[in-house]
Amino acid sequence: MGGEDEEQEYHSSSLVAPLTQPKNFSSSDHDDDFDDDGSNHHQIRTGSTWSGAAHIITGVIGAGVLSIAWSIGQLGWIAGPLAIIAFAAITFVSTFLLSDCYRYQHRRCPSYNHAVRFYLGEKWEHVSGVFVMLSLSGTAIAYIITSASSVRAIMKSNCYHKEGHEAECSYGDIVYMLLFGVVQIFMSQIPDYHNMAWLSIIAAIMSFSYSFIGFGLGFAKVIENGTIKGSITGIPASNIANKLWLAFQALGDIAFAYPYAVILLPIQDTLKSPPAENKTMKKASMVAIFVTTFFYLCCGCFGYAAFGNDTPGNLLTGFGFYEPFWLIDFANACIVLHLVGGYQIYSQPIFSVVEKWFIGKFPESGFVNNFHKVKLPFLPLLQLNSFRLCFRTAYVMSTTGVAMLFPYFNQVLGVLGALGFWPLAIYFPVEMYFIQKKIVAWSRQWIVLRTFSFFCFLVTVVGLIGSLQGLISAKLS
Repeated sequence: MGGEDEEQEYHSSSLVAPLTQPKNFSSSDHDDDFDDDGSNHHQIRTGSTWSGAAHIITGVIGAGVLSIAWSIGQLGWIAGPLAIIAFAAITFVSTFLLSDCYRYQHRRCPSYNHAVRFYLGEKWEHVSGVFVMLSLSGTAIAYIITSASSVRAIMKSNCYHKEGHEAECSYGDIVYMLLFGVVQIFMSQIPDYHNMAWLSIIAAIMSFSYSFIGFGLGFAKVIENGTIKGSITGIPASNIANKLWLAFQALGDIAFAYPYAVILLPIQDTLKSPPAENKTMKKASMVAIFVTTFFYLCCGCFGYAAFGNDTPGNLLTGFGFYEPFWLIDFANACIVLHLVGGYQIYSQPIFSVVEKWFIGKFPESGFVNNFHKVKLPFLPLLQLNSFRLCFRTAYVMSTTGVAMLFPYFNQVLGVLGALGFWPLAIYFPVEMYFIQKKIVAWSRQWIVLRTFSFFCFLVTVVGLIGSLQGLISAKLS
């Protein structure tokens, strides 16, 4: 297990850096990151239940909400809503376990990999680091795909309005992905979380906006139809095998839409104490999961009720809705603005880890450490760092390139959701909780949690298989 020496060495290499990281840091800062009373000498932690819930909602309600109607369509009227409620319950159990692991021998674990290192050791820290990196960068890739789909939907909406719904309005994704990447090259020069509060606020407002619009349009469509479409068994497929593949992929999509284990401990590290951070975090999680589940059920159920077997993979870009075209345009513009901020929420931890590692490795390098003041018209004074500019630009280019190779919305969400769901949201929190609470093997609680973990592992396997099959089929077609 981890010790005090490992804590000090580890600070510069942990994936998912704490939200309360200092703006300027050096190797001398490492010793002060933890103390017995939980305070942080670099930042005063003032977070509350409501700020924690807001962070969670901003991070969770994203691209996933748009695929929920399609997922319910694949699973049907009984299994679909039950799957959403089940994942909500699983996510709450996961956050309950992980929030209790925030403190290790009275010291704080401000990131996911800090916790894995301290509780399970260095070997498992490397394993979890791979999954954390895949989760963070994979979400960024999914956001690029989604943003391009939304821009394309705006163009098609305007075309359909002018030329009629039967017009051949065809637009590619590549140009819009490149444009989103160019925007992110500039946005990625935001130093850290402390400088992007305004961006998070805008992103949160946008996520609520397009979620409400999706819900409202689905509700209005049901009223217009005068009937509730869909069936208990869901959208029919050509054969049983294809039906199973699509159902598995739907589970992967729902898995992508819920868990937030990777960002839970950084959020918890912003909460003031007393009361104990884990108590506040559990309250925040309960509020956030309730709000998220409400939106998912509303958007998903009304979307499926409105379109039945024709439910699109992405509720606001699949063109079940044509009019009012200006509202469709506005909703998709909200999605793009939200994803500009969402990309940064999931990319900044990677930026922080890599840059801190290079600063510790090359303390004398001017390329890595020196900042240059730049004044642009209508903007405040900027301080640019050569290494930051090069690395972050290369990262944005790489994620954009991968998105261009696999521009398949539902399939990509399913693969990412299935890959990260069990290891990050279930396995590691359960194993750390065993150590935290000193749970004896084969005790009742041990058996219950082991069974819970195994069940979630099976869900991950079937979701991953279905999503990979869908991704391969989409790539070959």
